[in-house]
Amino acid sequence: MVDEKGKNMKCLTFFLMLPETVKNRSKKSSKKGNSSSSSSSSKLPPVCYEIITLKTKKKKKMAADIFPRKKPANTNTTAVQQYHQQNLNNNNTIPAPNWQGLYPTIRERNAVMFNNDLMADVHFVVGPPGGTQRLPGHKYVLAVGSSVFHAMFYGELAEDKDEIRIPDVEPAAFLAMLKYIYCDEIDLAADTVLATLYAAKKYIVPHLARACVNFLETSLSAKNACVLLSQSCLFEEPDLTQRCWEVIDAQAELALKSEGFCDIDFQTLESILRRETLNAKEIVVFEAALNWAEVECQRQELTATIENKRKVLGKALYLIRIPTMALDDFANGAAQSGILTLNETNDIFLWYTAAKKPELQFVSKPRKGLVPQRCHRFQSCAYRSNQWRYRGRCDSIQFAVDKRVFIAGFGLYGSSCGSAEYSAKIELKRQGVILGQNLSKYFSDGSSNTFPVWFEYPVQIEPDTFYTASVILDGNELSYFGQEGMTEVQCGKVTVQFQCSSDSTNGTGVQGGQIPELIFYA
Repeated sequence: MVDEKGKNMKCLTFFLMLPETVKNRSKKSSKKGNSSSSSSSSKLPPVCYEIITLKTKKKKKMAADIFPRKKPANTNTTAVQQYHQQNLNNNNTIPAPNWQGLYPTIRERNAVMFNNDLMADVHFVVGPPGGTQRLPGHKYVLAVGSSVFHAMFYGELAEDKDEIRIPDVEPAAFLAMLKYIYCDEIDLAADTVLATLYAAKKYIVPHLARACVNFLETSLSAKNACVLLSQSCLFEEPDLTQRCWEVIDAQAELALKSEGFCDIDFQTLESILRRETLNAKEIVVFEAALNWAEVECQRQELTATIENKRKVLGKALYLIRIPTMALDDFANGAAQSGILTLNETNDIFLWYTAAKKPELQFVSKPRKGLVPQRCHRFQSCAYRSNQWRYRGRCDSIQFAVDKRVFIAGFGLYGSSCGSAEYSAKIELKRQGVILGQNLSKYFSDGSSNTFPVWFEYPVQIEPDTFYTASVILDGNELSYFGQEGMTEVQCGKVTVQFQCSSDSTNGTGVQGGQIPELIFYA
C-alpha cells in the first residue's frame, strides 16, 4: 500500500465473511432440507469475502527489542549465568528443559552452543601431540562464521568426518576463535594473541584477525617489537610491520637487548642489521648479534663455540657496521670477541688509523639513525634580576600527543648571567608511574638558547593520554624562562597539548617557566 503522501505503508490483511451472505446461505439451505448434503452444497452460491486492510506505521521489533537483556539479580544462581559458565568450562552437561526460553535473542541462544556437546555434529582434536584438546562444534554455525569451514563441511570436496585433527593451532587460540564465531565476542590475551591471529588467518575470520592486530599494536613495546616484526611479516600485516619498525628504530638499544630479539628468525635478523635508521650504537648491534648466535646454536643443537656462532651468523656478520664503531668500542669489544679473523681485525685497525684504508667486507658507512624533532612551547623568553632561581624545587608540565612518539629528552634554558653549569634530574611519568628518568649535567653559554638533556633510552608515549614532564635543576645562577606559552603546538604531523601540572613547585606552567622543549622521535 502507498498512502496519500506516497510513503510506503505496512499492511495487515484479513478475510471476513459478509453477514448478508451468511444469512442468505442459511435461508436457501433450509428450503432444500430434503436434498442430500452434497447436492445442496453444490447449488449454494459462492461465499463472498471482503478484504480489509489495516495500515500501520509501527516498526517491526526484533526479539532483542522486545526482551532487552537485563542483569540478573543474583548472578551466582541464575540459569543464564550457570549455562554461560558451563560454556567456558566445557562441562557439556545436558541443559534443562526449555533452556531456549532463558535467552531472548538468537545471539544468546547460539552462544549456549559454544564449546558444548549438545547437538554437536563434529569434533576437533586441537593442538600438537601430547597437548591436544577435543572440542565440539556445529557445522552450520562454523560454516556461517568462516568460508574455510563452509568449504570443509559443505563444499564440493567436503568430507563427512566426525573428528578433525588440527595439530598446528593451540587449543586456547582455537577456543578464542570459536568464541568469536559462536558468541560474537572477542576475548584476547597477551600470551595467546599471536596464536589466535594465526587461527583467524588460517580459517579466514578477518574481523577477529583485525582485532588481534589492534591488540598487538596497542601492546607493542621495545621488549616484543622484534618478535612481532617477525610474526607480522609471516602474517602479511604491513600496518603492524610498520609499527614494529617505528619502535625498533626509536628504541633500538632496548629492542636489541630484549630477550625477544634472540627468538627471531634469520631473515628478520638480516633485515634489522641492514636497517639504515636504527638508532643505536654499533657495539650494541654487535653484542646483540652475538647473543642471537648463541641462542641459534642451541636451537640447532650445536655447541656455542666461536666457530659455530660465526657459522650460524653467516653473511649477516658483515651487515654489522664494525668500522663505524668508536675505536675504544672496537678495541675493547669486537676485536677481543674472537668472532673476527686475525686478518679482519688487522684490516679494521688499519681502517681506523691508516691514510690508505684497506677494502673491507663490512659496511663502513655509518647508519643515518633518526633525526630528533623539537616541540617548542613558548613564543618568547626573558630574564629578570630576581628569577628564575633553582633551590631543589620541581619544574613540571603535563602534555599529550595525538600520535605515538618517543620522548628522547627535554630542552632546558640556561644561565642568563654568563656561562654556568647545571645539574638536571629529568623525569617522565604517567599517572604517577615513572617511565623514564636520568641525572646529568649540562653547560650553558649564557645565551637564550635551549640545551638538550637526554634520557638513557627514548620513552614510548601513547596518544590521547597526558604525561608529566619534570625537572629539578641545581645551579647558582639565574636562568632564562619562557613566556607566552601555547596550550597546543603543531610539530610536523604531531599535535602536542599542554596543561599545568600539580607537581610543579617552582612556578613552571603553561604560560611560562622552564622545560621549553620536548625532544622526540616520531
